[in-house]
Amino acid sequence: MIVSRQAKERRAYASALFKQLVITDFKLRYQGSALGVLWSVLKPLFLFAILYVVFDKFLNLGRDIEHFPVYLLLGIVLWTFFLESTVQGMQSIVARGDLIRKINFPKSIIIISATVSALINLGINLMVVIVFMVINQVDFGWSSLWIIPIIAELYVLALAIAFLLASVNVKYRDFGYLWEIFLQAMFYATPIIYPLQMVAAQSSVAAGALLLSPVAQIIQDARHALVTDDTMTLWNTVDTVWLRFTPFIIIVVIAVFAFLLFKRNSKKFAEQL
Repeated sequence: MIVSRQAKERRAYASALFKQLVITDFKLRYQGSALGVLWSVLKPLFLFAILYVVFDKFLNLGRDIEHFPVYLLLGIVLWTFFLESTVQGMQSIVARGDLIRKINFPKSIIIISATVSALINLGINLMVVIVFMVINQVDFGWSSLWIIPIIAELYVLALAIAFLLASVNVKYRDFGYLWEIFLQAMFYATPIIYPLQMVAAQSSVAAGALLLSPVAQIIQDARHALVTDDTMTLWNTVDTVWLRFTPFIIIVVIAVFAFLLFKRNSKKFAEQL
């Protein structure tokens, strides 16, 4: 009975701490800013405006893509969430060093709260995407509901990578710089600003290889669900059945390894911070 009550108290404390961290993370993100939460919308919109003018109006890369403005914006919004959640999750343990040294609680709460804060931003930005869909007269259908499991898949991937990076970043701070460099390379290796059809026109093998990346697979699946059925995905591009499940297998492997590594390393966080 006493054990049960103590367990309930710990869960209640962890839940209250989690909620407070989410609120604090979200508020601190825009503290001192005149526009506040509007920046969560303006940042991807500014990037979208620049890339749209350059790649559609000047280079004419979007001419063969139906509803290209929505196609491009959706890719940018999903990528922005992946970037924010992994970077903030990676830095969250170090940023909360004072709290970790003073209080004994599940350290995973810190990373989850950081990624949930990024998830809230994603929700706000997806509302903007929906507005763009209405303006561009994109058809809504039952297939649009696929965006829910697709977002869930993206969140699991981002959370797993955040756990992995945070586990290492506490002791080796150089990992933060390496991850930023990797993200820059990954941005251009992922079909965000250019249509995958352009790659497929040169090499169908290269296009299929790009889709094996979980991030590319998620972005293309989201576009297929929300924007146009003509979007290239693993399911309509790769014939080999087991290859279609490669991104999911990669996510599971990363998640299992990341959570086990975090569980082992988290015991030493208070000493290393």
